[in-house]
Parts: sequence; C-alpha cells; structure tokens
Amino acid sequence: MFEGSVIEEKRDYVTLSLPALQQTAARPTRSWKRICRRWKQLHRLQRVVLWMLGFALVIALIYAVASRTESHTEASHSVESHAATSLESNVTPPPLPPNLVIDPEGEDNAQNPEEEEKKGADQIIPPPELPVKKNARQEAVISAMKHAWRGYKAFAWGHDHLKPISRSLEDWLHLGLTLVDALDTLWIMDLKEEFAEAQEWVATQLNFNINQDVNLFETTIRVLGGLLSSYHLTKEQVFLDKAIDLADRLIAAFNSGSGVPFADVNLYSRRASKPKWGPDSSTSEVTTIQLEFRDLSRITGNPIYENKAGFVTDHIHKLPKTDGLVPIFINAQTGQWRSHSTITLGARGDSYYEYLIKQWIQTGRTKDFLRDDYNESISGMEHHLAARTEPNNLLFFGELHGSTKNFVNKMDELTCFLPGSLILGVHYGMPKHHKRIAEELMYTCTQTWLRQPTNLAPEITYYNTQPTSMNEDFFVKSNDAHYLLRPETIESLWYMYHLTGNKTYQDWGWQMFQGIETHCKVEWGYTSIGNVKSSVSTKPKDKMESFFLGETLKYLYLLFMDDQSIYSVDKWVFNTEGHPLPIYTH
Repeated sequence: MFEGSVIEEKRDYVTLSLPALQQTAARPTRSWKRICRRWKQLHRLQRVVLWMLGFALVIALIYAVASRTESHTEASHSVESHAATSLESNVTPPPLPPNLVIDPEGEDNAQNPEEEEKKGADQIIPPPELPVKKNARQEAVISAMKHAWRGYKAFAWGHDHLKPISRSLEDWLHLGLTLVDALDTLWIMDLKEEFAEAQEWVATQLNFNINQDVNLFETTIRVLGGLLSSYHLTKEQVFLDKAIDLADRLIAAFNSGSGVPFADVNLYSRRASKPKWGPDSSTSEVTTIQLEFRDLSRITGNPIYENKAGFVTDHIHKLPKTDGLVPIFINAQTGQWRSHSTITLGARGDSYYEYLIKQWIQTGRTKDFLRDDYNESISGMEHHLAARTEPNNLLFFGELHGSTKNFVNKMDELTCFLPGSLILGVHYGMPKHHKRIAEELMYTCTQTWLRQPTNLAPEITYYNTQPTSMNEDFFVKSNDAHYLLRPETIESLWYMYHLTGNKTYQDWGWQMFQGIETHCKVEWGYTSIGNVKSSVSTKPKDKMESFFLGETLKYLYLLFMDDQSIYSVDKWVFNTEGHPLPIYTH
C-alpha cells in the first residue's frame, strides 16, 4: 500500500478510537443527539464490536451479582451447617489413625462439658446418601434379595419365616421377623418399592399385644434393632414409635432379683420368666442388648432403657472371670455365673465379646472399662483358647468345657464374627498384633467354607491338632454339617475389606455367594441345607432364616460396594444382627 493512501475501508482490521469514547463517557452532560451523531460516525464493524463488548459487559455484571448472591447463600448455609454440625457431628469422634494405642489418660477421653449435656436427636447423624451406580456383584446380590423377598411376600407375608420349598410359613415370635429384619437391607440396597410396602405393614399391622413369651435377646437384636436402624436411615416416625412401644414391654425382663434380665418376657402381660430349658440366662443374651437400649434412650431422652441395660454391663464387669473370659450361663435371680458353665466364643458366649468393643465405640470411647475388659478377653483367648492345626498350622479358637475346663478343639461358625471385631478394634487403637490374629482367623474361617464341595460352611468344625493319617486340618461330623444361611464369616470379610482394602476378601465373599446361589436357591427363595459336605445330596431344610435378609445379603452387598465411606465404621456401629446405629460422643 502506498504511503498516504486514504483507502481506509480496505483495512483488514478495526481501529477503535478509545480516547474519543473515553472523553464521551467522561462528559455525561453532553446531549444524546451529539452522542448519537458520534455513534453514527463510527464504522459499521466498530459498532458491532462495541455492541458485543456491551453485551459481554452486561452478562459479566449479571454473573457477578448472581455469584455474589450464591456465595452469600452458601455462606449462610455454611453457618447453618456449622451450627447443625456442632450438634450433630458430636455423634462421631475424630477417627484415630490405625494401630494407634489409646492413652486412657490422654486427650482422647477429654470431654467438653457442654457436649456432655447434649442428648437425643441432637447427636443423630443424617441418613447417608445412597450411591447411584452399583457394580455387577452388587447387582447380583440385589437380585438375590429381590428373589428372597418375592417368596416371602407370596407365602409368608407378615410372618416370621418363609418355608420356600413347601411354600408355607413358620412363626416363632409372631413379630414378622423377616420383614422387620430386612427393612434396613431394603433401604441400603435402594429397593424403595419393597421398603415402602414393608413400612406400610409395620405402620398398620405390627402389633406387640402377643400373649406369649418371646426371647428378650432375639426380639431386641432383630425387631428393636431393625426398627431403630430404619428410623436412623429414614427419619420415619413410625419406626421410632414402634420401637418405644416394644422396648416398654421388653423392659419387664429386667425385673429380676439381680437386675440381670430373664431370658423370656410376655409382651402382653409384661411379665418375665426364666427359659423353659433351664434356670439361667445365656451370657451372650443378657450382654447383647445394650447397643439397642442405649440408642433408644439417646433418641428419646428417656434414660430408663440405657440404665437398665447398662446396669448389666456394669454388673458383669465386676464378676470374676478367667482372664477376661466368661461362662455362658448366668442366673438372673442371683446375678452369679453357673459354676460349671462352658467357656466358648460360639453359641451363648460370642456376642458378649463383640459388644464390649462395640459399646466402647458407641459411647465415644469414653467408658474405659469396656475397652479394658475387651483387651483382657482377647489376651485370655490367646492364652486359653487359641490353638493350631496339623498339618497346615491354621489358627482356631477352641472351648473350655464344663467344670473341668478341658480344652475341646471345636469352633462354631458363630465364632467367625471375631476377625471383624478384632480388625475393628485395631482401627480404634487396640494392640497391633490383633490384626495378625484377625487375618489368620479370617483365613481359617474362609477355609471352612471353601474346602467344602458346596463352598458353604458347616455349623461346627473340629480341628486336628495332632498329625493324623487323614492329613486334613479339620473335619465335620454329620450332625454338624448343616448351613443355616449364617452371616458371620461374610460379616468379618466386610470388616476386613472395609478397613484394609484387600480385594482378596471380596473374592472370597464372591465364592461364598456363588455357593449360596448354587446350593441354597430354590424357586421361591433360599433354604438352609443339611449337608455342606456333598454338592449332590445337600438335604434342603426348607427354611429361610430372617438373618439371611437382615445380615447375610446385607454384608455381601456392603462387601462389594465401591464406596466404603457410606457406611463407615467411624460413623456407624452395627449391632449383632447387622443393623447400623449411630456412634455418640459419650
């Protein structure tokens, strides 16, 4: 282009006369006509660019105002949330680093007096958000839950147990055990339609005016526990109302000479009695109701439930023990042990030890005697009950029988709750070597399942502690070969995976689930079987226990869950029937 050319319109760029525009903006008193004239003198492209800049400026201003409003709203919500958190977050003390041993005189036990006074709903954590996406293994468990529920709904609706082969029902406590036990499992699996119909039955049909004796322990862990967990998960008042009604009837069981409850109670007459099979109560039964009764007191602000159940824990703490190990029978009138009782981690003894550590966690790690009794009991197990097999050196825990306290090399499937309790304790600061015990016992329990042709566990296993010609670590007697759809090993697998992240535990659980699907699934549900030693002749027993829905399927679902933070053991403590309850500060 030649110097001095006036062919400005052929420029391939736009020149904006910003000083002129700034002068215009600086003298707002000029007439609109003059401004318009200046505007018209601008090149078309200049006007277009200015329009675009103006439009962008307006959008930016709108966005800025909206963002400021949103920030203010979020700040307001943050203040409100903090205020709520100051009440609600007291439920869960800050989680301890794994393997940190707690100093009972340290800061972990220091309490804010104002926080100590907070009761009831102020300490209840909000319900967890359910995950939207589920993996293939979870979907398989959900399918199993739907199948079990379909059979129960068709042939046993509102009754205790389904008999899936004969397409009939069985009543034991007449409390709709399967339905109430399954409530929180349905919710956790996001089966909202099934949950809604179960909730409707609870609201309209669940009636405790039953003129018969029911077992205090079973009714507490299954029905009271199921109602309480459903209340915490949903905040539906009907579950709390029913829980209060039931507990007010069960409380009569504590009217004994010692304060240790009788085994049975009539919900209609509210009168308690010793069990029909003997004069004493089971130790595990009287010491495995505390989580539930305490939780109800914290929700309602009525201390009677916690006081009654807590007295039993305090009383047993003071009784003589064998290095922390307890006999399995106690007399409700005298409050003393049956002198010739067996010591076992299986039936009638198991959950005493489980609730020591869980009560300590539930009460914010403030009741040191619970922690101390737990640690003493684990030491007692190591000293008196632990043994190893031949030829593969598997760890198991036997029993001390009767008055002679002779060691018997048998272990119940029920004992396989212990790896879960041990790893839970390690997470909360118990001795590090407890983790090794948990890992070894977990392996042994798993082998009692996976070495059977059905991949299912027998009720009782006997262990070889001396070299034999069989060259097997354990054997199963014919009378003990039944599998009742029990959850204990699967429960411990969840704790182990939840707290270590080792996917081997998931894989073991998946093999067990495949065994259940192959050998227990029938057209209208799932059945217990009489023989795990044969994949051909399993001898179905035609009964689906309520805990199969309340625990076994729930723990399988949790085991396979990708996001383990949703039901974190830093926020929830699971009762012995698998019902999650919140952790408190004291």
